[in-house]
Amino acid sequence: MLFNSVDFIIFFITVTFFYYILPHKFRWVLLLISSYIFYMAWKPAYISLILLCCLVNYIGSLVIYRSNNKRVKKISLVLSLSISFGVLIFYKYLPFINDTLIALSNYLNFEYPVKHFDIFLPMGISFYTFQTLSYTIDVYRGDMEPEKNFFRLSLYVTFFPQLVAGPIERADRLLPQLEKKVSFDLERILDGIKIMLIGYFKKVVVADRLAVAVDTVYNSPGDYFGIYFVLATFLFAFQIYCDFSGYSDIAMGAAKVLGVDLMKNFDRPYFSKSIKEFWRRWHISLSTWFKDYLYIPLGGNRVSRMRYYFNLMVTFLVSGLWHGANWTFAIWGGLHGLYQIVGHITSGFRKRIRKALRLDGTFLWKTVQTVFTFILVCFAWIFFRANTISDAIYIVKNLLVDINRWNEAEYLYIAANKMGLSFFEFQVGLVSILLLMFCEFLSRKKPLYVRLNNSNFLIEGSFYMALILIILTMGVFFNASQFIYFQF
Repeated sequence: MLFNSVDFIIFFITVTFFYYILPHKFRWVLLLISSYIFYMAWKPAYISLILLCCLVNYIGSLVIYRSNNKRVKKISLVLSLSISFGVLIFYKYLPFINDTLIALSNYLNFEYPVKHFDIFLPMGISFYTFQTLSYTIDVYRGDMEPEKNFFRLSLYVTFFPQLVAGPIERADRLLPQLEKKVSFDLERILDGIKIMLIGYFKKVVVADRLAVAVDTVYNSPGDYFGIYFVLATFLFAFQIYCDFSGYSDIAMGAAKVLGVDLMKNFDRPYFSKSIKEFWRRWHISLSTWFKDYLYIPLGGNRVSRMRYYFNLMVTFLVSGLWHGANWTFAIWGGLHGLYQIVGHITSGFRKRIRKALRLDGTFLWKTVQTVFTFILVCFAWIFFRANTISDAIYIVKNLLVDINRWNEAEYLYIAANKMGLSFFEFQVGLVSILLLMFCEFLSRKKPLYVRLNNSNFLIEGSFYMALILIILTMGVFFNASQFIYFQF
């Protein structure tokens, strides 16, 4: 069931209606059943995988908590992690591992007996496995007590607003919220709807429109060159941001309507002044997950310089592969790791340059940092979006072949008309990006809906009426696409 569908709107209104007319003690049951229905609307049989992960980590966490034997605790932890990771590896990475072995055997002229095969990838598997893993690890560390009720734990994992694409919530934060008594609060409900509207604008007005141009170029890179790749990559940067942050906004808004506050998953990432800052602002729930459960256990930055660089690179390579079973994602993650390593190595030199030129804290220097960071992020997006490594290499090689013509208005006009969108639709996409960035600039100190809540009623009402009108008239509703991160 897609958020950007009539089915979901009807489903969500129905769930909300019954949620507030039911007594408090039955509401969590309604949410659990609704979450199962939400996921099973996609492919019913795959709910069994979620239940398996829940059951394994439910039993494992109880054994860990109740046992006084350290060896038993470790065995329970290892078994829980092994089964959860095993499910993830089997469904997401087994074909990738097999294809890699086929390619390697062909290169070395070895006979490899297994042919290529595909396994249907369960929606949201990377999200719900990571959520169950963090729960068991937190119990093992003593950061929280285990949930005694299996079905309440299952609700924590399957809570439908964040089930298939996050944010990846921690149990000690979400579980208490799912158990607390929630009263009908019109102001909170309206705030949730406002957040959802912003998310829908990002998804159906910006992301789904830009997707047409991006797919046209990236799915047939041999037919294009130069400015087409630059424009498509620039548009993809905003497509993936609006697609994923749009999902997160809809999830946060829907949860807020039900009295639950999900964590903020994005914080204006394209205003970042460094790659390190970018990862504090982009997909925050995943970044903090890898920091807490991989990077810090590896030693973090409290080790030798070379080990620190190793820890960084491992974390980003794994993060890349988390996004997809393809070497293009590993390269994307590796590039971000390399960016941070180079940034750390050159930090002293850059500081001396800034001091000598008296640029520290100036608007000019902040602008240069922001633009340069965005360019680095966009370059890495090439590998994230490309279908194969060879496609990515071709795009990089031909990225600047016509740079001498980029100042010709007619040339840019022709290029914009050959990317699958009419020139008017192309303009709508660009104006939408500008409107989005302006709104994000306004929300640098507090969320936009809070800022508007504190403004004149006429201004607030006009904004949301205009937003609804834009969504209804400019949104892409036919052949609505699923969210990009559903595949992860």
